[in-house]
Amino acid sequence: MGLTGGIGAGKSAAAARFAANGAVVIDSDRLAREVVEPGTPGLAEVVAAFGSGVLRDDGALDRPALGRIVFGDAAARKRLEGILHPLIQRRSAALASAAPAGAIIVNDIPLLVEGGVAAAYHLVVVVDAAPAVRVERLVRDRGMTTDDASARIAAQIDDATRRAAADVVLDNSGAPSALDSAADALWADRLVPFARNLAEDRPAAWAPDVVAYDPAWPAQFERLAARIRHRVGDRPIAHVGPTAIVGAAAPDVIGMSLTAGSASQVDDLRSPLGAAGFLPSAGGTYANADPGRPAEVRVLVG
Repeated sequence: MGLTGGIGAGKSAAAARFAANGAVVIDSDRLAREVVEPGTPGLAEVVAAFGSGVLRDDGALDRPALGRIVFGDAAARKRLEGILHPLIQRRSAALASAAPAGAIIVNDIPLLVEGGVAAAYHLVVVVDAAPAVRVERLVRDRGMTTDDASARIAAQIDDATRRAAADVVLDNSGAPSALDSAADALWADRLVPFARNLAEDRPAAWAPDVVAYDPAWPAQFERLAARIRHRVGDRPIAHVGPTAIVGAAAPDVIGMSLTAGSASQVDDLRSPLGAAGFLPSAGGTYANADPGRPAEVRVLVG
């Protein structure tokens, strides 16, 4: 899964809780430090881009100096991200490949939404907290001034956009114990059975009730469709079935149709659909292995 959240929201605390439950956590912030350690090609690229003034006397990266260059300068920040992101992604992929079979891998990525990589994960979890709470934490825990903390929050993507990318939002506006309880429940009720279903090559079992129309259904379809396109390429995917009818009550199952180019390509889609979390089910459909979001895909030839 991908885990993200704005500065001061408590993403690291959630990652630590998932790790305590047994997750393999891949921390992008830590990797970002590793890829620019002294002697690395990454550090050489940063110096070439921003000058020797970003180095300390001992040859290590002077992070405050680099921060002064890129903070508030979108072009400079984009240039830095263009250097670091490919290096971080390669290192992250290597660590994920080395994880034990069946492991639940939590990718702790501060810029997951900004980087446009949400579709690469089976599930995206956003840790959220009210801006005033985040400012208070940054002042208390990181020694920032109120103005600096507010500026750092304002420089990031807005909270509504981050929440829109989320399959799950963990509210961390309250006590730390409340976040721990929410993370534990997500782990036990959704992540563990999701991982087990994937390992055993079976979709989740569900018996959805008929519910009132949910205005969130279209956005849920878009997230699922993006996840599938990430694996199968840019093929037509449509929202179909009862949940696609605006305003109508329906069984809470997101229905989708995926168009293959020819009959011979239908079987070729099984592996990429499996990588997206959709596994063969009854009636020739593929159903989501995620017990928290009933959804199914029917492959059509068009």
